[in-house]
Amino acid sequence: MVVEIEAGLRRWLGALWGKSASRGGGRRNLLLSHMLDTAAVAECLWDGYLPAVTRELLDRVAGGPGRGRRFFAWLCGIHDCGKATPAFQCVDADCAAAVWHAGLRWDEFKVGRARWRHDKAGAVLLRRVLPDEGWVAEQVAWVWPLVAGHHGRFPDLGELVLRGARLRAVQVPDADWAAAQAGLVRVFTEEVGFGAVAAVQPSSVPSRAEQLQLSGLIVMADWIASRLDGIDELEAVSMDGARDRARGVWAELGLRGGWGKLPVPGMEVFQDRFGRGPRASQSLVLEVARKMPAPGLMVVEAPMGEGKTKGALGAAEVFAARFGADGVFFGMPTQATCDPMFGQVREWVERIEPGLGSQVALLHGKRALNAQWRALLDAAAEDPDDDFGTIEEDAALGLPQSAGAAGERLVPAEWFLGRLRGLLCPFVVGTIDQLLFAATRTKHVMLRMAGLVGKVVVLDEVHAADVYMSQFLKEGLRWLGQAGVPVVLLSATLPPAQRDELLAAYLSGATGEEHEASGVPRAAGYPSVTAVWADEHGKPAHAVEHCGGWRDDLRVRVSVADESPTASRSSGDSVADLVQERLTDGGTALVIRNTVDRVQETYVALRARFGAEVGLLHGRLSAVDRATRTADNLALLGPEENRRPAPGQRWILVASQLAEQSFDVSADLLITDLAPIDLVLQRIGRLHRHATSRPEALREPEVIITGFQDRGNESPWLLPASEAIYGRMLLLRTAATVFAARGGTWSIPSDVPSLVAEVYEGTEPVPEGWSDAERAASDRDLRDRRDRIAKAERFLLTRVGHHGGPTLAGLHRGGAGELGEHQARALVRDGDPSIEVQLLTRDERGYRTINGRSLGLNGDASAEVLDDILGSTVRLPAKLTAAAEEELAPLPAWRTHPWLRHSRALVVEHRGATALASFDVSYDGALGLIVTGTGTR
Repeated sequence: MVVEIEAGLRRWLGALWGKSASRGGGRRNLLLSHMLDTAAVAECLWDGYLPAVTRELLDRVAGGPGRGRRFFAWLCGIHDCGKATPAFQCVDADCAAAVWHAGLRWDEFKVGRARWRHDKAGAVLLRRVLPDEGWVAEQVAWVWPLVAGHHGRFPDLGELVLRGARLRAVQVPDADWAAAQAGLVRVFTEEVGFGAVAAVQPSSVPSRAEQLQLSGLIVMADWIASRLDGIDELEAVSMDGARDRARGVWAELGLRGGWGKLPVPGMEVFQDRFGRGPRASQSLVLEVARKMPAPGLMVVEAPMGEGKTKGALGAAEVFAARFGADGVFFGMPTQATCDPMFGQVREWVERIEPGLGSQVALLHGKRALNAQWRALLDAAAEDPDDDFGTIEEDAALGLPQSAGAAGERLVPAEWFLGRLRGLLCPFVVGTIDQLLFAATRTKHVMLRMAGLVGKVVVLDEVHAADVYMSQFLKEGLRWLGQAGVPVVLLSATLPPAQRDELLAAYLSGATGEEHEASGVPRAAGYPSVTAVWADEHGKPAHAVEHCGGWRDDLRVRVSVADESPTASRSSGDSVADLVQERLTDGGTALVIRNTVDRVQETYVALRARFGAEVGLLHGRLSAVDRATRTADNLALLGPEENRRPAPGQRWILVASQLAEQSFDVSADLLITDLAPIDLVLQRIGRLHRHATSRPEALREPEVIITGFQDRGNESPWLLPASEAIYGRMLLLRTAATVFAARGGTWSIPSDVPSLVAEVYEGTEPVPEGWSDAERAASDRDLRDRRDRIAKAERFLLTRVGHHGGPTLAGLHRGGAGELGEHQARALVRDGDPSIEVQLLTRDERGYRTINGRSLGLNGDASAEVLDDILGSTVRLPAKLTAAAEEELAPLPAWRTHPWLRHSRALVVEHRGATALASFDVSYDGALGLIVTGTGTR
């Protein structure tokens, strides 16, 4: 020890423990030792992990350049001071005896009855000690919630109130305890390097979003420090020793930050990163990114195939260089679209700095199915939790846990699977859900926010967020705006009102003032870039630019194929007639249906007519079948002539909505079910996408829209399944827009913004005979929107009316507790949840994969058959979810397997079908998962 300590305090500090022998590597760890270990780990975080923007924040809060590092170490280390209370010290008999012998006593009866968590106790302790040392109330007010919340949940002040004898019993029963607690804080503070506790006092208060980031970093430092073995002799405890120990574990874990400080790239960045110069729209994105005077939100709207992704990556590099971000989070709409983006981001990062590609994490619930990701983790622990143990001491020792929580793991698999774990990795590709989770009032939300703040955030296909998801997206943007995180949103078909709401949400956070509407003008052209930020006075500022696209407009002929209610069950034959008529000389066609049942029915009809010239792609194929068919169709409908059908031959793909986003194919003819206009336009983006040779009859691009029926002056008949998915209002308005264009053309992409606005804003009236039906549908849509918004508000990170709070106190009031990946996904996505299972067969010799590989009687999953098991993953329809959760479970041998222990096996008997929830479920090699029956048996 460097600090001089009087004899009585020395005796107390030599007894107060932070981890028992069973949790401290076989030896008791003194409380002061763990606090110093955590402070030393914080110094490692500062030196090797924190983004420049976060170091600048801490310097500013601490009072100036050079002061942030020591303050950050103190802030992380002080987190466990609440263990210096009878409530915690009494729970391990051996450790308690040493404390008792040192002269710190308690009433065992009262303490045993009054259960009290050490995180809350730490907040109470600091609210007494810090003012005594000269801290002002404003600074104490934001620091104590960081201590109270370091196990994942921020209580409000009312939860810290213990009065009279109860408070004395569990917190500070006598003058000796008060002196020991104050002495612990003083000695720790001086060991860290401050002359006195008063010298630690910050000079400014960070924003609440910045406080949330700091809270997550405190948790991270605590988790890493908890890995260290115990020190039970006070003479061996010192900050220098803690630094040596922390550097050792830091090197052992291999943790690191991102790319550090980057130079601001010029226009040559595109050639360097992507092997070619930028298109006009990409140059515009880079230009606006370079001109923005402060971090902000950029919305990039450009046609499908324009190159928005590469433009966003270029902007991310510019933003990182200018504003001190040390990495990127790239959010995609689905798990399937994440996987190809993972490879693209790895390649981009590798070109910035060789070797950096290994620091890119793939983060979604089924990443185990990604062969590239699994190969990168071959050297990881069999069970990633085995390396870390737990830090939920209160639960382990019998004290109450945080409300709504299951036991806390030191490094949850959802966050830290692999060498540099989860969202805290500097470069992450994941579903947009990862950002939406950060906007929920759930346990450990601070870790999610710490994984986003300090990065550039890019979100693709943001138009795909429905009204329920959008509430979480707007809440997340508000917090990111307050934290000064640069954000790039990408879309080809973003409705104007949705754009305005997203801009307003970010500005509300950035300026600290509520914005119902952004007040930002709309772009006069397409592609366009709209950017907003807070100026030097904290007021909203914006830039709106547009340019020409890199391709000329396509004049797409709009045709309608009426489908009557009576003919809907045999609509596949009608589609076959259309294909036969249009593809007489060969060519390619893409048929998009709104439900898997219609995809399968249409495929059967087309297959009967055209044989092997027909393919199928939907979301109920096994993982391996889906991957194989996706790759095959990307080739057959891709830009390379030698891989497309030969002249005179046909290729017809029947697909679900999988084909409407992040699917780079080019068909000569598109046939699609009616959907909201933005999705119809997304589908049209797969029409004549590449400059390939085509039969003369298909030189003019044509979209044929079906799935509804023109009934003259009456509103059209709409396919009930489509109405159930998309709602009646948007389908009616889209049908009116389609009928108005029937026999004519749309100029794509120039007409895209006006078509989207026409439907979503109702700027063009529907035919007079439809007006009552449209008005009723609009009223119903408004009621539904209000209901879904109210439903989402219950789970938003900030309760309604509390966005102006200056601290994190009470943030989790009414929260949802700690959720697993599947539960969290259900929280941020409305509608009936679906579930994935592993599809197997069984015979007299035991279980087999669907391609016949034997798994034995217990489902043994050796390395040789793991790919086959994972490749058998298939998603069930939502109507089977409840039954699957109740009836299906992992096979016996899977329960300890790192990739399969949470998997559910759906075993199809040798006859080829099984019963689940009174439905018959089977798997056909051509059609995929087949579900028959009414579910009423």
